[in-house]
This record gives sequence, structure tokens and C-alpha cells, in this order.
Amino acid sequence: MSKNTLTITDNRTGKTYEIPIENDSIRAIDLRQIKVNPDDFGMLSYDPAYLNTASCKSRITYIDGAKGILRYRGYPIEQLAEQSTYKEVAYLLLYGELPNAEQLEFWQNRIMRHTYIHEDLRHMIQNFRYDAHPMGILIGAVAAMSTFHPEAKNFDDPEIRQKQIWRILGKLPTIAAFAYRTRIGRPYNYPDSSLGYAANFLYMLDYMNQRDYEVNPVLAKALDVLFILHADHEQNCSTSAMRSVGSSRVDPYSAIAAAASALYGPLHGGANEAVLRMLTEIGNVKNIPGYIERVKKGEFRLMGFGHRVYKNYDPRAKIIKKIAHDVFEVTGSNPLIDIAVELEKIALEDEYFIKRKLYPNVDFYSGIIYQAMGFPVDMFPVLFAIGRASGWLAQWIEMIDDPEQRIARPRQLYLGEPMRDYVPVDQR
Repeated sequence: MSKNTLTITDNRTGKTYEIPIENDSIRAIDLRQIKVNPDDFGMLSYDPAYLNTASCKSRITYIDGAKGILRYRGYPIEQLAEQSTYKEVAYLLLYGELPNAEQLEFWQNRIMRHTYIHEDLRHMIQNFRYDAHPMGILIGAVAAMSTFHPEAKNFDDPEIRQKQIWRILGKLPTIAAFAYRTRIGRPYNYPDSSLGYAANFLYMLDYMNQRDYEVNPVLAKALDVLFILHADHEQNCSTSAMRSVGSSRVDPYSAIAAAASALYGPLHGGANEAVLRMLTEIGNVKNIPGYIERVKKGEFRLMGFGHRVYKNYDPRAKIIKKIAHDVFEVTGSNPLIDIAVELEKIALEDEYFIKRKLYPNVDFYSGIIYQAMGFPVDMFPVLFAIGRASGWLAQWIEMIDDPEQRIARPRQLYLGEPMRDYVPVDQR
């Protein structure tokens, strides 16, 4: 029986090293013993963008990209999307188990009791320019919340930590709704705690004092499912930012603001906007074959296809595709969905895309749904952030409770100039 180790021979010195293997991984620090000279720093692993480096051990989200599997705490995403609610999934992510009826009722009530924001924070949001990006407002407002709740830095106290969780999950939709209303120049709607999580958010966005106003349950359900699908996704860019910034022991509001800033980027939270632009550029189903040929020639990428992790059909994309049709039954047909369906069909039958394992991802249909529901494009990353907040918090808690974690401090390979002597300016 072979030992659970990796044997490395350094051909520079002829020395052999035996490195322990745990969970199909080795500790990078074990490479430091590999040296040419005793006073050398030691061997480093070089991994730009962390393509093959695990920075933590986690029990929250499991992904098998080759098989198209996504599970939260062991539960398949398909089951949660169909049978659960976002608030229940948030509880699952944060505490590891599904709540019983009593726990769920208490959890939901506490979150909805914390939907109101401080009036000074409301005034701050109101003072942003009329054309300010809603995501910029969200990031600024969340960061400012640390000044409204200074006790948040004492998160080792379980009661203080718990209250910040309720506050963040409760207030984030309110901040997002106020940012949206600021953007369109309309007065704010204060939260209605009698509504569900997504329904309350839609109410704050849309209510215009209509006597017969009701939140459409199909749209509320669709948005709730989208929140579930976006709730967590392992160590992505924004989650890594949450852990990295949080490792300095900063308050959760500042860490959430950092995570949201990472999500702001077009390669992360803005990816579905790129899909929408692509479908609009195609314009008609008959233009798809020509567009695909241009993609094959390398003129541009097919947006919404392929994923860093998934080398199979993104399981979230299958769920979203069904939601899209449910939403369009309420909002009316959208020509972009016809283009998207045909584009997906052609691409999945084309050897070029099959060979490269380019399958639709979560961004392919989500932007179309948001547009059909009336959201402007600049609200897309904000919607992403609302759903992802529970995952960020779960990852943050796991990180601060992990005794192996330290403040994040990656190493670098220095390739700059060697030691040089300073030359006065008049001698250069």
C-alpha cells in the first residue's frame, strides 16, 4: 500500500523530499524546505489568479465542474431552487442545516424587522448624484453602515455577530431599492415586513401609491430563485475578497463592501450585461449562424458560454432557462429569448463549442429575465449582490472561526532590478 505522500526530487541538488498529501492537496508551505543553499528563502508555488490553489477548507458549497454539480451544504441546487426560499437557503448557508418551522419563522421575522435603515443613511443615499451607478451607491452605503453600527467590530461576541447578519440581510434590499429610486428620481418606499423577501424588494422598487397595487407572485418567485442561485459559488472573486479583507478582522460591513466592489467588475457581476449586449447585437435569429462563424474566427467571444469552474452545463443555467419562460408569460414575449434559445441550440450542436466544453452559464439567461422584469442594466450587479450576501457572510464566518486562517498575505516572485545605488538628479 502506497504512502499518502508526494516524493519530489530537486534536480538542481539531487535531494529528494517527501511531502504529505491531505485531501488530494499539499501544503504550499511544505515546499519551502526545498532549497539550493541553506540561506535561500525556499521554493514557492506560482499560481496567477489561483487557478489551482486552495486558500481554505470549506464545508459550505460543493462544485463538480466536470459533472455540472452545485450543492449548498450537500443539498442539490435544483432541489433548493424548486422547493426552498431564499431566506431558508440563507439560513442553511450560514448555519449548516435547514431550519425547522419554529427556527425558520424566527429567522424570517428577525430579518424583516431589520429592513429599515437609519434616516441619516437614507439622506446619504439621497445625496448621491441622480446619475450615480446603483452599485456604487450600494458599496458606499454598506461601507458607511460600519459607522452606524460601530459595535460590529466586536464580532467575536455571538450576539453582536448575529445582529449584524440580520441587519445586512434585512437592509441590503432596502439600500438597493433606495439606490434604484434615486436613479430614477422617485420618492422612496419604506419596507413592508408583511411581504416575502423578494416581494418586499419589488414593492420598494415599483410601488407608486396605486390603490390596487400587488406584487406579482410569479415575478417575486422568479427573483427569489435567482437570489438562491446566486447565493454562493465557492471561492469566486468577490468571496475571496470577503475572506481576504475579513482576515484583517475588520467589521463585516467593510468586508461586504469590499466583496461588492469585486462583484462590480464586468468579468464578475457584470457578465450578464455583456450577454444582453451580444443578443441585442445579433438582433435576429437569422443572424446567428454568421455571428457564430465570427466567434470561431476569433473576432470575439460568445458571451454567457463557458466558465472557469464548469466544464459541463452550468446547473444554474438550466433552472434559469425555465424561469425565463415563466417570467415572459407575465411580462410578454421578448425577442431576445428567441435569439438566446436558438443560439444555445446551435452552439450545443456545434463541434467547435463541444470540443472546448463551452456550455451556457448562469449569466446567459439571467440578464434577459432582469430586463423583462423592468430592471435597467446598471441594477444587474446590485441584484447579484443581494443574493450573494448570505454566501459572503457564511464564508466570512467560516474564515474567522477557522484556527488555520491568518491575515491574507500572498507572496510574489520579484523580477525587478537588483540592488542599485541612488544617483543624484544632477548626475543622471
